[in-house]
Amino acid sequence: MASVAELKAAIDVALQQIGDGQSAVQAAGEKLAEAQQTLAGALEGSGHETVEAAQASLTQANQELEECLAATLVAIEQAQLYVATL
Repeated sequence: MASVAELKAAIDVALQQIGDGQSAVQAAGEKLAEAQQTLAGALEGSGHETVEAAQASLTQANQELEECLAATLVAIEQAQLYVATL
């Protein structure tokens, strides 16, 4: 059985990993937003359904990344609450 100090240290590592993941998700979101703007500029005025579908997919991807970030914030909060009980 792990000591309290070992458990806290392991949770700290996990929290750092979550933070790293959040940074990666945020960077991905920024790149998707850039891609969406580039696509919109390149295809401005095009009413083709595939263009609209591409834009909709990028919008959905950004929303899902936001949901991912929200979920990681909850995970951090819960882990911190647990550490506080140790």
